[in-house]
Amino acid sequence: MTPDDLVLTRQGLRFQGRLWPCSIGKGGVTSHKREGDGATPRGSHRIVGMLYRPDRIVAPTAWATPIGPRDLWSDASGAPDYNHLVRAPYPDSHEALRRADPLYDLVLVTDWNWPDAQAGCGSAIFIHQWRRPGYPTEGCVAFDRADLTRIATRITQRSCLIVR
Repeated sequence: MTPDDLVLTRQGLRFQGRLWPCSIGKGGVTSHKREGDGATPRGSHRIVGMLYRPDRIVAPTAWATPIGPRDLWSDASGAPDYNHLVRAPYPDSHEALRRADPLYDLVLVTDWNWPDAQAGCGSAIFIHQWRRPGYPTEGCVAFDRADLTRIATRITQRSCLIVR
């Protein structure tokens, strides 16, 4: 564990010597993550990507990737590209990354069940903007927009999300 890791605690998320308020999955924290259970998976998850909406925000880092209008995330458990970025048109179950609301204007992608996804073990475990303080996610970790932006500008490509 390093100061550049994001460590989830009962009081919030610890990162670079500060405690940041956050929301987690409506199903709490689990060691047995399943697709659709609403739980945040326990473990150490590398940050493997950063996505952002270039029509809404400036890239927070040089390694951030813009989200395009056709960008989706596959949550089709039996599909070969399950838990991966895919592009429309896409025939299987998926989540749009370019949303009308601001939740995915900035997304940190974790390596939960990636790159070799196991069917049914959960997909799209992201770090993103929350709806409002205390409002649970579907398994992701979420922050206030300003806090998320500050965190995104400070993490490194070696940072991990640690959920105990």
